[in-house]
Amino acid sequence: MKDVAGVMKVIVSGAGIGGLSAAIALRLRGVDVHVVDQVSRIDPIGAGLQISPNGYKVLEKLGLNARLRDAVFEPEALEMRIGVTGRNVFKLPLKNYARQRWGAPYLHIHRGDLQQGLLERFLELGGKITLNRRITGYERTGKAVSAIWDQGREDADLLIGADGLHSNIRAQMHGNTKPRFTGQIAWRCLVPASLYKGELPPPTACVWVGDKRHAVTTRVHAGHCVNFVGVVEVGRSDAAESWAATGDKADALADFDGFQRPIIETLEKAVVVHKWALFDRPPMTGWSDGPVVLLGDAAHPMLPSMAQGATMAIEDAWVLAQCQAYEGQVHNGLSSYEEIRKPRSARVQALSASNAQLFHQATPIKGRLFYGAMGVAARLAPNLLQSRQDWVYGHDVSRVSDPHEV
Repeated sequence: MKDVAGVMKVIVSGAGIGGLSAAIALRLRGVDVHVVDQVSRIDPIGAGLQISPNGYKVLEKLGLNARLRDAVFEPEALEMRIGVTGRNVFKLPLKNYARQRWGAPYLHIHRGDLQQGLLERFLELGGKITLNRRITGYERTGKAVSAIWDQGREDADLLIGADGLHSNIRAQMHGNTKPRFTGQIAWRCLVPASLYKGELPPPTACVWVGDKRHAVTTRVHAGHCVNFVGVVEVGRSDAAESWAATGDKADALADFDGFQRPIIETLEKAVVVHKWALFDRPPMTGWSDGPVVLLGDAAHPMLPSMAQGATMAIEDAWVLAQCQAYEGQVHNGLSSYEEIRKPRSARVQALSASNAQLFHQATPIKGRLFYGAMGVAARLAPNLLQSRQDWVYGHDVSRVSDPHEV
């Protein structure tokens, strides 16, 4: 149902990274976009994100570079260390190197900083956002769609479900099935660098591997804060699937008992430690239902072990907008979007799951054999390890007008 000027109207359910990225990409193409979210205000919640070159290239096209310049941190390297000994398994350069190899920098940023930048850019482009409204479902009306909430509805040409793992849009499309628990829980905290008395975690994207557990340390807020995410295999858990849920610091310290001092001090200095259960879903057969489509975690939730969840949503956003612009018709655009995005996101999903196991092999024997062999390979053929990321980091969904050519 185009407006009186014949402009396409889109409703986006969810003001997260993927939803706002899609909203901006569509506004840049002249589309009338209304973003709706159930929260009463946009708060800077969540963890640090790693934006690899493939995501940065899209953010650049969205007009976010200057806006985020003072919030990002560029890590020196990607490295792996044994959690209990601190021994370096490998250390591969990122700073400057990423630009040379993959055409853009590799950056760390807090989710709240990125979300705020996206929101400001969307509003700058004349977009509309409504908070404290929860879209519960939709009704197809011929070639158009009505987004439904508790006290009303709104018509549009296209409804985008960017409403996360527990998406109401996905539930109506595919049934209200529960996500599967992965057998892992995650800990998260943020600590100002100024609070450390001893050695800080390194200024890198560092994975600290362990026996059925691993931690990742990065820097956010322009390097002034250490971001910690730790993943532990537990089999069963009563933890919620929520970024805002908190846990007991003593339990987090117990889970990472024996790890190097920078990890322990990070947990000790944290004012609040968050704990949540990790869930996922198998790849879905379809992401659309007429003029309704899924994006980001609503379509392909993934474990954090490749640090690609946010970047995949950003890629989705650009391709979806590009397909709509290129195809001209909603149905054709959504078919092209699925055709392009499903194979790549499914591959990243699978590797994210397998990486979690890769990081959990550091028993005394495996730590010497498995990671020892990996370290030797990194020293003898560092380019080989870097090349394994080429298909992820070197990808650029924004470089051509025909999205099928990427």
